[in-house]
Amino acid sequence: MLLVAALSVATSGCVVVHGEREVLPATTRGEAAKALQQFTTAYNKADEAYDSSLDAKYTTGPLGDIDKARLTAGKANNPEGNPSHTPLRLSDAKFTIPKKAGWPRWFLADAAGNKGGEARWLLVFTRDSLDEPWQVAYLTLVDPDEIPRFKTDKDGWAEAVPANATDVTVAPGELSQKYATYLKDGGDAFAVGPHTSAWRALRKKRSERPGLATQYVDEPVTNGDYRPLALRTEDGGALVFFTTRHFEKQTAAAGATVPTPNKDVLALTTGEIRQSLTMQFISNEVALDPAGDGEVEVLGRIQGLVSAKGE
Repeated sequence: MLLVAALSVATSGCVVVHGEREVLPATTRGEAAKALQQFTTAYNKADEAYDSSLDAKYTTGPLGDIDKARLTAGKANNPEGNPSHTPLRLSDAKFTIPKKAGWPRWFLADAAGNKGGEARWLLVFTRDSLDEPWQVAYLTLVDPDEIPRFKTDKDGWAEAVPANATDVTVAPGELSQKYATYLKDGGDAFAVGPHTSAWRALRKKRSERPGLATQYVDEPVTNGDYRPLALRTEDGGALVFFTTRHFEKQTAAAGATVPTPNKDVLALTTGEIRQSLTMQFISNEVALDPAGDGEVEVLGRIQGLVSAKGE
């Protein structure tokens, strides 16, 4: 395997090349294809049984949180399993594998799916050591025309963009905070679109409903398995995957009640819903971060409820 430390003999003696420091491809294309197959098989078993233990080994980060909560709610409402299960089938997979030193190792799978219409499924696989299985941290659906071309070397390996990169509009490590701030205050850092200006407009409309006050709080999430991961695009920019956390609190006016949430929300709710309901969501986004100065374009976002509290 490419990531195993190798021992070579030079004229001056033995030289150890450590996988932790050597710049190497994250994996082989064959292993990437196998990782995608393993994830899909486990994902389908978990979805059919509504059992998060069946794919927990192959998910992490924001997708792990979203998937576990979805399956937990499904199991609570359908103990015998998912009555509308349709197996996910991914085909025409393309793999973009960065060449880098150190951990985590990661790569991007871009595939067509039998769900989500014409959108391509973008899955970011990651792992922190050779002893761990490949896990999907990020999963987003993106229009095929919006997926950029990636910069690659003569052997086809891609380039990872560091979190503190200064040659793009927003350093990948700062994008989660920038997005959370934008959702609260607006501004011109992000291009108009369904996950930026349209989402802010929808929130404003919801917050103005008579008899029901709705408050939003947005937080960056950047550590560990939620770290942003970025690939260099052909034009010098970056395609960045990042995570945010969102809270939505609904408070009814005196004499009124909070609208009854659906059964999946109720399955994840603690406490009694009397005057208010606070819902916590995890969201994973993918954005085009241009070289130099420009507007960041959020191409896709998948968000899931992970908990709720009634008061």
